[in-house]
Amino acid sequence: MAAKNFLCCHFLLLVWRNICCACRKQILMMKQVMLTAIIAIGTVTSFAQDAEVKRLKDESNKTVKKEPEQKDGWTKGGVFNLNLSQGASRNWAAGAEKFSFSVNALANTFAYYKKRRNAWDNSLNVQYGIVNATSIGTRKNDDRIDLLSRYGYQLGDTAKSRWYLSGLVNLRTQMTTGYNYTVEPKEKNSNFFAPAYLLVSPGIMYKPNATFDIFLSPVTSRWVIVNEANKDIRRLFNFTDTTKMAINEIGAFLTANLKKDLAKNINLTSRLDLFSNYKNNPQNIDVFWTNTLGFKVNKYIGVSYNFDLIYDHDVKNVKTGGLLGTQLKSLLGIGFTATF
Repeated sequence: MAAKNFLCCHFLLLVWRNICCACRKQILMMKQVMLTAIIAIGTVTSFAQDAEVKRLKDESNKTVKKEPEQKDGWTKGGVFNLNLSQGASRNWAAGAEKFSFSVNALANTFAYYKKRRNAWDNSLNVQYGIVNATSIGTRKNDDRIDLLSRYGYQLGDTAKSRWYLSGLVNLRTQMTTGYNYTVEPKEKNSNFFAPAYLLVSPGIMYKPNATFDIFLSPVTSRWVIVNEANKDIRRLFNFTDTTKMAINEIGAFLTANLKKDLAKNINLTSRLDLFSNYKNNPQNIDVFWTNTLGFKVNKYIGVSYNFDLIYDHDVKNVKTGGLLGTQLKSLLGIGFTATF
């Protein structure tokens, strides 16, 4: 009996040892698998962290895109827009013009020259438009000639300085006769060089890049010219002596110009002029703000939007004889566009 019990115990011990040995192997294998998994996870995480660190570093190293600097020599270009529209109706119950037709043309050109410290900027803006309708006949709805020439001599270090000792000449007028249609018969109220604004201004210019500049002059001479014998027209532009063809104003002048591509096929040209006449109510600042926004559809088709704002305290209302107030004009057109 004792021998039988001894053999049973010995058998159970051997079984236990085999079980423990198998368990140890399984545990050792599990440890190896876990270690391998941890190493793999750590490697993947390390690569992911390295990629993220690299991305963050690249983001931090990014700089704001600088506007282009004006190159030495001539920079020339421009844009021409021709917009047409036509409409017709017959027996239209809701009411409409029997026939209407309009055409608007715009040419905006520039020629910039730079050599070392010298900068010479020239721009010419010409706009003209007419509309014809059965009810009103033919009238113009746009008319402008605007020529600006400005010279600047760079101050300080040519590599860093953005300041220029500068002077400019600006001429603004129209091409054809304008009429007051609120009275019968219509009355002529403007013509070529009636009025015209001639401005001569020495000052200082800040030009950080090729797309933006601002010019300031504390002493500017401006002539308002009315080349027309009609005394009533001269009175509309505050001529106290209607025998004179021009009046002179002395004041402060500021002009800011922006010419920028907003997107691949969208560009904006904007100009703001401010003038304060020291001789007559200097607190009343004359404002001339013109904007052209162009959307290019393809090489020859484009959309253009023009918005102008003018305020001149000296311009009278034709109908009432009082202050004319703020003048607003906008044109939206789709048509032929050529860039050169």
